[in-house]
Amino acid sequence: MPEAIWISFAFALGLLVKAIGLPPLVGYLAAGFVLSGISAATDIAVEATDVLAHIAHLGVLLLLFTVGLKLKLRSIVSAEVIGGSLLHFGITCVVFTPGLYLLMDLDWQTAFILAIALSFSSTVLAAKVLETKRELRAFHGRVAIGILIMQDLLALVVMSLAAGQTPSQWALIVFGLPLLRPLLFRLLDASGHDELLVLLGLLLALVVGGLGFEAVGLSSELGALVFGAMLANHPRSQELAKSLWSVKEVFLVGFFLQIGIGGLPDGEALVFAAVAAIVLPLKGLLFFLLLLLFRLRARSGFLSALSLTNYSEFGLIVASVALPEWLIPLAITVSLSFVISAPVNRYAHALYERWSGTLVKFESQTHHPDEQPISLGDTKVLVMGMGRTGTAAYDWLRESESEVIGLDSDPAKTQKHQAEGRNVVFADAEDNTFWQGLHMPEVEAVILAMNDIEGKLIAARMLRRRGFTGYVVAHTMYADEAKKIREAGADEAYLTMSETGVALASHIRDHRPALPPQTAGTS
Repeated sequence: MPEAIWISFAFALGLLVKAIGLPPLVGYLAAGFVLSGISAATDIAVEATDVLAHIAHLGVLLLLFTVGLKLKLRSIVSAEVIGGSLLHFGITCVVFTPGLYLLMDLDWQTAFILAIALSFSSTVLAAKVLETKRELRAFHGRVAIGILIMQDLLALVVMSLAAGQTPSQWALIVFGLPLLRPLLFRLLDASGHDELLVLLGLLLALVVGGLGFEAVGLSSELGALVFGAMLANHPRSQELAKSLWSVKEVFLVGFFLQIGIGGLPDGEALVFAAVAAIVLPLKGLLFFLLLLLFRLRARSGFLSALSLTNYSEFGLIVASVALPEWLIPLAITVSLSFVISAPVNRYAHALYERWSGTLVKFESQTHHPDEQPISLGDTKVLVMGMGRTGTAAYDWLRESESEVIGLDSDPAKTQKHQAEGRNVVFADAEDNTFWQGLHMPEVEAVILAMNDIEGKLIAARMLRRRGFTGYVVAHTMYADEAKKIREAGADEAYLTMSETGVALASHIRDHRPALPPQTAGTS
């Protein structure tokens, strides 16, 4: 039963790499190569079956669907996304094609297709990394995902040309999909909160989006992403994303296992992958410089570029269509880039803090409209992070405190709060340049209500570095995180569930009817 072997090795190596501080997906990749090595060294046959390939494909579709649920398409149609992706694609092809032609003695067509394959970045890995750090909606996350979508579209064009196929005439139907949005919204409302919600997500991602787009000659990956994006504006879109989280994570294990089980490389494939890994930083550097050209700050450009500094599974798909003999070398190249990129991205913010003094020298004098300095004027209380907890704190304070302001790194959420009458400004609390441009002369207290622990630690640390002596309070789910937040500079960090229990008890105390006094002899 090969499934039992896959699960055992994936869990064991995933747990091992997690123990040494690496993302579990690195362990899943290693598990695939270990299984491939065992198969090569013994008579035990371990291979990527049709079942594993199908599971891997479902995982990719579900990931792209959940990415779409968190996207506002209007926010990615921008100069830095379109211009940055096209310029990077063009420059990479112009530089890599003659290099591959001369160094590897290839014909021009093969060198060009390989250059195209190496120009793409991994949608799966970048989305996974950004989602894990809860940065899909941050400015640099939206830029990275937008560029990845553009690259995916370019890959679809290349594959169509390489295969000599064009989309069906029925593909024009996709332009009418926005007309289905009211129906999709009603289905989401009617699905409730249990298993029907999960089944609706699977139906839209795998059947309507996946098989539907394939039926008209388009990519199933694009279909899953599009249908997710069509639901992004629904109030329950994030609930749907959370309901699919576990299913998606399990299926994605199959994707990473499949890469490793594909086979052990020969010497030439290893050399090719090693050289591609050596030039990988140049790919990230080009992204960084191009994003600065479009007026992004150094931090946003650095974080976006770092999440794009890898090679793409779409390169494997392109190779399977146009250059099948290069599939194993490219698979090793993509895998090695994952092993490098995943742990590096985990320390992205710390790396920027270390190198920020040098990186900011490359910034332009004028900045992107989403990254302008902020002045809080006579604000007395600052709420950082306007999710459910931050919004509740803001609304409660506004009843007695007129000078309160909220900050959030999600522009769509910021606009929603502004439309509802709240004084909320777009800002990323994890951005060093945000702190450098922040003026808060009258602030007396700060509430740290961001989702992730890293953001709270950075905010608490930066507040104290700026000389802020007011009250800083945060919330968290875990006692060890609360200790870290206090050590970073917060006056207090409360446990979320404990405070919820206290709040419920206070409601009983304040609102229950008064009981008559007990008299002797009564029980």
